[in-house]
Amino acid sequence: MLRTAEEARAVSVDFTWSPRAADWRDALRTAVPLYRWAPWFGLATGVLGVVVLFLDMTWAGVFGLALAVIIIALVPIGTALNFHNHPLAAKTVTGSADGRAVRMAVGEAARSELAWAELPGWSETPRGFVLRTGTAAMYAVPHRAFTGTDDVERFRSLLVEHVGPAA
Repeated sequence: MLRTAEEARAVSVDFTWSPRAADWRDALRTAVPLYRWAPWFGLATGVLGVVVLFLDMTWAGVFGLALAVIIIALVPIGTALNFHNHPLAAKTVTGSADGRAVRMAVGEAARSELAWAELPGWSETPRGFVLRTGTAAMYAVPHRAFTGTDDVERFRSLLVEHVGPAA
């Protein structure tokens, strides 16, 4: 269904936020199975380490527990390090979405305009939206980027209308 310019503006939404490492972690957990399953694998390894300790295999049990701690800590620590080492990571992002595209900018340093056809999928987490592109790139847009729940609903409706239901 084609819309007039006035109708497209009526369903447009603006957003702005300062990214946090947790936004990146949220996006990675949604899109990369390793990040999603690492805490569960670490927990299983820890339980196995405790069982081995009760079987009087001290070194193997301690190794299992140490490995569990490393596995569980690897995702948040790795994401935080990557976030803090990225030159644009903590800079304020401004964006808008309308009937044609999603646009985001980090000051004058970086600008993106993604036509809806370039977004094959999206998902929503308790923290925000994760937009997937046809490449390995993804964008995390947290709920706090919007001024209110009406803007969150408008953004969600644009995604559903132009990309399809959440994955």
